[in-house]
Amino acid sequence: MKSSYMPWRALWKYLGGTAASRAGDEMTGPALLLLGFAVTGRPGTGAALLAGLTVAAAVGGPVFGALLDRSPRPDRVLAVTLAAYALGIIAVAAAVGRLPVPVAVLIALAAGLFTPAVAGGWTSQLPGIVTGPVLDRGFALDAMTYSAASLAGPALAAMVAATLGARTAVVVAAALVALAVPSACSLSRHPAARGGGPRSAPHRQVAAGFAAILTRRSLRRATVTSVVSYAGIGMLLVCCPVLGAQRLGGPARGALLISAIAVASLIANGLLARRPARGQPDARVLAGTLVIGVSMAAAAAAPGWLTLAAVALGGAGEGPQLTALFAVRHRESPERMRGQIFTTAASLKIGGMAAGAALAGPLVGRSVTVCLLIAAGFELCAAAAYVLAGSQWRWPAAGTTLRSEK
Repeated sequence: MKSSYMPWRALWKYLGGTAASRAGDEMTGPALLLLGFAVTGRPGTGAALLAGLTVAAAVGGPVFGALLDRSPRPDRVLAVTLAAYALGIIAVAAAVGRLPVPVAVLIALAAGLFTPAVAGGWTSQLPGIVTGPVLDRGFALDAMTYSAASLAGPALAAMVAATLGARTAVVVAAALVALAVPSACSLSRHPAARGGGPRSAPHRQVAAGFAAILTRRSLRRATVTSVVSYAGIGMLLVCCPVLGAQRLGGPARGALLISAIAVASLIANGLLARRPARGQPDARVLAGTLVIGVSMAAAAAAPGWLTLAAVALGGAGEGPQLTALFAVRHRESPERMRGQIFTTAASLKIGGMAAGAALAGPLVGRSVTVCLLIAAGFELCAAAAYVLAGSQWRWPAAGTTLRSEK
C-alpha cells in the first residue's frame, strides 16, 4: 500500500510546484504588458520587456541544463534558479517607471535567463520521482499544468491589475514562482532525482547536449518537428485578437480563442492521464502536428463563432503533442544529460514560437486568413520535417560516443 501511495504523493507535490511556477510565468507576460502601458502610456514598452524575457529564455536553456546535469544536487540548482527568477521579476517591476526603459529591458533580459527552470528544468526531474506506468501519466499531468497555467495566469494578471494595479500584478506573479521553491527542494528526498554527471568543461557539455539532439534520430526528429510546429502556433496566437475583432465582435474576444486552445489541451491531456496511449510516442508527435495544421486551415475558412471550434481543435492536438515530446525526450536522453536535453529542446521550441509570432506581426494586419494559411503551412512543413529529420546520418566529430540513431 505504501509503495503504491508514495510515488503519487511525490508526484502531486511536484505538480503543485510546476503549476505554481508556470502560472506565475504565464502571469508575468500580461502583467508586464499592462505595467509598461500603465506607466509609460506606450504599448511598445511592455512588448520590449516581454521580448527581453523570451529571448533570454531561449539563450539560457542549454546553460541551465548543463548546470542541472553537472550538479550532485539538481534540486538546489532548480530551487535557486526559481528564486532568482522571482527576484528578477520583482526587479523588473521596481525598475519600470523609475529607470530608463532600456535599463528595465536589460533587467528583463537578465531575469529571462532563469526562465528555463519553469519548463524543461522541472520536467527533466520527473523521471527521478516516478517510473513505469506512473511516469506516463506523470508526463500527461505535467503537460496539463502548462494548459492550466495558460488559462489561469493571464486571467489572474487582469484581475489583480484591475483591482490593485499592474505593478502589484507583476509582484504576485513573482510570488507564485517563489511558491514553487519548497517543492523544488523536496526533490532531494528522491535519490534517483539527484544528478552529478561527469564534470567536463561547461562549453563542451553544452556542445554535447546539442550533439545528442542532432545524432539521436528520434530525438532529432521530435525536436525539429516541434520547433517548426511551434512557429505556426506562435502565428496562431498573434492571429487570435484579430479573429476576435473580425469574427466574434471585438478584439477582447480573441482571449476566448486562446482560452479555447488551453481548455481543449487540458481536456485531451486529462484523458491521456486517465488512459495513457499505447504504442510509441513518436507517432503521436506527428499526429498532433497534423491536427494542429487542420485546425489552422479550418480557422482560416470558418465563419463567425465556428472559428472558436476550429481553434479549439488545435488545442486537442497541441496537448498530446507536448506529452509525446516529453516521452520521446525521456526515452532518448542519456541520464547524465537529461536536464540539458530537456531545457535545450524547450528553448529551441520557445525560439520557434517567438519567430512565428514575429513573422505573423506584419502579415496579420494585411490578411488574417493568409496568415492562418501560412501557419497551417508551417504545420505541413513540420510534418515533412518529421520524415526528413528521421533519416540516418552521423555526427562528424571524431571520437564521439553518441550513436547516430536508436
